[in-house]
Amino acid sequence: MYKVFVFSMLQIFLINCVFSQNRTLVVSKSDMVDGHPAWIMQGNIYEVNVRQYTKEGTLNAFAKSLDRLKQMGVQTLWFMPLSPISKVDRKGTLGSYYAVSDYTALNPEFGTMSDWIQLVKTIHNKGMKVIIDWVPNHTGADNRWLTEHPDFFVKDSLGKAAMAKDWADTRQLNYNNPEMEDSMIASMNFWLVNTDIDGFRCDVAWNVPASFWKLCIPRLKSIKNIFMLAEGDSTYLPESGFDAVYPWHMFHMMEKVAKGERPAFALDSIVQNNKNVYPSNTIQMYFTSNHDENSWNKADYGSFPGPVHAPFAVFTQTITGSVPLIYSGQEEPVLRPIAFFDKDPIVFEKYKRAKFYHTLLNLRKNNSALAANASFRKVQVGDVKSLYAFVREKNGNKIFVILNLSGKEKTVTIRDKTLMGNPYNVFSGKNEPLTGMPWKIEPWGYVIYNFLPAK
Repeated sequence: MYKVFVFSMLQIFLINCVFSQNRTLVVSKSDMVDGHPAWIMQGNIYEVNVRQYTKEGTLNAFAKSLDRLKQMGVQTLWFMPLSPISKVDRKGTLGSYYAVSDYTALNPEFGTMSDWIQLVKTIHNKGMKVIIDWVPNHTGADNRWLTEHPDFFVKDSLGKAAMAKDWADTRQLNYNNPEMEDSMIASMNFWLVNTDIDGFRCDVAWNVPASFWKLCIPRLKSIKNIFMLAEGDSTYLPESGFDAVYPWHMFHMMEKVAKGERPAFALDSIVQNNKNVYPSNTIQMYFTSNHDENSWNKADYGSFPGPVHAPFAVFTQTITGSVPLIYSGQEEPVLRPIAFFDKDPIVFEKYKRAKFYHTLLNLRKNNSALAANASFRKVQVGDVKSLYAFVREKNGNKIFVILNLSGKEKTVTIRDKTLMGNPYNVFSGKNEPLTGMPWKIEPWGYVIYNFLPAK
């Protein structure tokens, strides 16, 4: 046990030494905003499902899409887990991304480690960022730690490594073991130091104790100004150092509003609750779909079908405290569940939503009023059960959003004199007069007005 601990600590020390020989970390105040990397505040995330992204399913094949994604406005690429997948108790023909067999190797299905390092360099050269999916809660059923370090795992009633939750292809890691914790941090350091990534999306972060995150995250951030995203919405996650969490309560309320089960103003209760329970600088990653919601819950085409999608996508891109997510294929869109354990390539042909997302992503990038920490003010413009409107402001920039979250045409009346004028409609590409006169907004309609600051 002691030898394992010493080895883990030595591994961390050597990795940090290698890093310090090759680069010098200097994080100035200008690199950080509200405790987060400055680059994420007006950024966005695009989740990459490498296996399904192309017919080949490789990193090199995906690289051919980089210019298109850059043009669309994508800033940060989140890659689903890159590690090899366990074969024991494997689900389907290719297994789950989240059943890791080796934390410091690359899945040969995707290519080589050299391919990955080159891809990261190419992404950085295009001015984009890279985060990878990390699986700290459990391993796959034949992870090398099971034989090398059996004490790294929780034991079941038979003394064998216990299954995590009800996921038969996994084994639960033991966070009462300090050697395991140090080995986990060393493995994360491996990717940070050797491949120059910009952060981690941590799977099932909600089942890993705060004590680990309070140990892990400062060590990682001492190496590079990285972005840490937690899969979970527990308040202890941002309190433990995560930059962003999942907005599950808001996502489920959005689904209810989309189905007509709750009025538009029900979203306000979630906005207020978030303000009450989370640290003031907490970021949430808003979305209309991701790999889980697509494969298992019919998100995008089920939760927000057809024209219903657009106003909720605008909401995720413009609401307070958000960094928005787009999942692989949403720009097409892919209106079916993408297989999780087997090959099922996305077919990109029409890119029907590419222009829509381009408008949103570039507006966010270029207008500080949509920064995660820009101010938020709700505005009443008509039927509160259907219309949801708000203003975001920062540094003299102002954005006014009006959403019709219903399937019926509604009347909009603007009474706030500070919102009258001749602002720029970002979707029509024209300046439009806003007066006190009522006007109609179509079912599931949306509009964003940009009040350009005086020059």
